[in-house]
Amino acid sequence: MAVVDRAVADAIRGQARACGELGSPLWAKVLGAIADDHARGGVTAELLDGRSARPVHDAVVLRLLGGLHRLALQGRAPALAACLPSCGGDASLDPVPAFRIALADHVEALRAAMERNVQTNEVARAAALIGGFVEVARRAAGLPLRTLEVGSSAGLLMNWDRYRYDTGSERFGPVDSPLVLRGNWRRAPRLGPAVTVAQREGSDVSPVDATTDEGALTLMSFVWPDQLARLQRLRAAIAVAREHPPAVVAADAGAWLEERLAHRRSGRATVVHHSIVLQYLPDESLRRLRAALAEAGGRATPDAPLAWLRMEPAGRLADVRLTWWPGGQETVLGTTGFHGQDVTWR
Repeated sequence: MAVVDRAVADAIRGQARACGELGSPLWAKVLGAIADDHARGGVTAELLDGRSARPVHDAVVLRLLGGLHRLALQGRAPALAACLPSCGGDASLDPVPAFRIALADHVEALRAAMERNVQTNEVARAAALIGGFVEVARRAAGLPLRTLEVGSSAGLLMNWDRYRYDTGSERFGPVDSPLVLRGNWRRAPRLGPAVTVAQREGSDVSPVDATTDEGALTLMSFVWPDQLARLQRLRAAIAVAREHPPAVVAADAGAWLEERLAHRRSGRATVVHHSIVLQYLPDESLRRLRAALAEAGGRATPDAPLAWLRMEPAGRLADVRLTWWPGGQETVLGTTGFHGQDVTWR
């Protein structure tokens, strides 16, 4: 029997469960075939094994799925594309035979895909974060915001105030935005008046330029192919990004935040924000990020407050948390699904 990496085998099974639970039965079925091939020591064992000591942390399984989806989106794997709704295909077809063809025909392309960091930049998470930004503006008594996003990917969430939100009872954002978020809330926050963003910056260890065709392809490849609503949101957010290109620099999160928070900015409320990022940061980067926030928080004043707004996993859901300085008070504002669905505001 083939000797395979047990951590990778567990990661494949775990990702299959996640895809099934989060609404991608198509990818769950493909992952079942990947698990079988991996157990036999097939091509997927070569692609996945030994690549990372922490395969879940480094998303090695999602890298392979992204590589397969990219081939289909490019028209290089037509049999697979015929099964994927994202490519105009029929989700009722069995994708496993087409997966095996793509695997056999494109080993080198998939090997290259394993070097590409996973970048989803799920813009529906803005539905969970918007209430936090509005709460920051309320606490800051009208001060303009200076927003700093770590783990920005393509920076699509940096444009959060350029999207339209419709909670059913309230509306927020430009009426002509290409991206409209509705139906994301079980219990919605009060959105209130417009919020002024005076400055926005972002960083990522491997940023994607969504304004290019290559960058857009990379982002789309990591969206699960039977989730057309996510793809439609992504395309709308890319249209906004092409009109308002996000300024994202390549940098370690901890080091970058130390630099950006080194000096207090009077007359502005600084907001450090991120979503589903902390689990992917190296330990030293996370330590520096937390230390930079604590140090800058100690220097915060009412005319230069600091807020830490984050959406991060807390079991089967994610918490939306806000820490506010001066004072360092932490508040759980609400909960949400990992893709920004079922937001429940407290």
